[in-house]
Amino acid sequence: MTTVYDIPPDVLIANVAGELKKLDTIKAPDWAEFAKTGVHKQMPPKEEDWWYTRAASVMRRVYIDGPVGVQRLRSFYGGKKNRGSKPNRFARGSGSVTRKLLQQLETAGYIQNTPEGRIVSANGRKFMDAVANDSKASIAEKYPGLSKY
Repeated sequence: MTTVYDIPPDVLIANVAGELKKLDTIKAPDWAEFAKTGVHKQMPPKEEDWWYTRAASVMRRVYIDGPVGVQRLRSFYGGKKNRGSKPNRFARGSGSVTRKLLQQLETAGYIQNTPEGRIVSANGRKFMDAVANDSKASIAEKYPGLSKY
């Protein structure tokens, strides 16, 4: 069976985001349309459904990286902060966005909290692998090398 590791990330994240939109437990808060995704950003995201895209990306990161915490995910979603004439420095991504997404994914039953960090639950693994398997058929002509999976 095809897993998350076998599908290109952009295709998988788009398909998982589409599936997450159908759930009632994952919704963007009221402040999400005004919020930046980190101090290194100058503007909020332009995409309307960025909350679901980030939720899918967070879920993929937790699936791949094993037990992770909010700080590790903040580092992953960080970037260069423009400090004017001074040299750029790395700045972590928004902790609030990451924390709220993890809480919503926990409520949905896709992620569980352990003493080592958050991991993908059995339901979450089943969900992600099912979406990856469905994605395989749609990308076979674009990526012919994936037909062996």
